[in-house]
Amino acid sequence: MPVPQKKYYRIGEVSKLTGVEPHVLRYWETEFYQIRPRRVARQRLYRQEDLDIIREVKAMLYERGFTIAGAKKQLAPRRKRKSTPEELLREIRRELVAIRDGLSNG
Repeated sequence: MPVPQKKYYRIGEVSKLTGVEPHVLRYWETEFYQIRPRRVARQRLYRQEDLDIIREVKAMLYERGFTIAGAKKQLAPRRKRKSTPEELLREIRRELVAIRDGLSNG
């Protein structure tokens, strides 16, 4: 199914796009550090990278027969690279703008 390109997706949208129930997504957040949605006004907002990881975890667990521990080991080498100070400031600015927009729309 083609995925609409948005910057952020709410948990219900992620559930529909990935076929993973919201309670399972919330559980996976506790198990896989790579899945880290932003939280704005008590809403979980997932990025495209989060969707990609969720799809990969789903395939490992449901199609390839991995355990949670096995899937964690498989994903472990994917540590996030260190950001430069400029990249970090740009990310902070993007998050602050998203928070401001979320507050002004809600």
